[in-house]
Amino acid sequence: MFRLYHVPLSPFCRKVRLVLAEKRLEVELVEEKYWEQSADFLRRNPAGKVPVLRHDTQWMSESTAICEYLDEVYPEPKLIPSDPDARYEVRRLVAWFDDKFHHEVTSKLVYERVNKKVSGQGFPDSRNVKEGAKRIKYHLDYIAWLLDHRRWLAGNEMSLADFTAAAHLSALDYISDVDWNRSAVVKDWYAKIKSRPAFRSILADQVPGFPPPKHYNDLDF
Repeated sequence: MFRLYHVPLSPFCRKVRLVLAEKRLEVELVEEKYWEQSADFLRRNPAGKVPVLRHDTQWMSESTAICEYLDEVYPEPKLIPSDPDARYEVRRLVAWFDDKFHHEVTSKLVYERVNKKVSGQGFPDSRNVKEGAKRIKYHLDYIAWLLDHRRWLAGNEMSLADFTAAAHLSALDYISDVDWNRSAVVKDWYAKIKSRPAFRSILADQVPGFPPPKHYNDLDF
């Protein structure tokens, strides 16, 4: 049994949840108000960040490190390729979404619209929201370009790159910040990954005070 300390709309937590679910590993979800920096939580992860995964007596932090660990210990289905070139491309795209996409889009939309209110940090910065809404268009076009050349984001097999991108986009979709009409190929890719059983718990998330749009858990959106 695994126990995951998480925040529902955190893309980093969602990425780990998707990997656990895809590998059919049972997990107990515990919501963690990481912004309160409680002594108990800081003992679990001195960095004060989620996700934190507990397995028996082992504590693990940093979402990509957790996902790579899970893929090595529980190799079916394989989410990180064995071939060095293919593995590089998966890791490159994971870093792209968790770094560039997160900095330019997720942090400026989800964090401004939701996290600030939930954590009592005030109101959204309209400049950040406008910038995030602008930058997501560029990223959706990049995803479309990738999918014009590949079956999945990093190649012909679904990988951790797809789950990483979907984790960010699903959090943004929860607050209706994704224009799915911008690219049919991106919408089709998301519909395909959204319909996987691993996505069910993500689609069931509810954040108090922020009801999801009707299309959020609709597989035929």
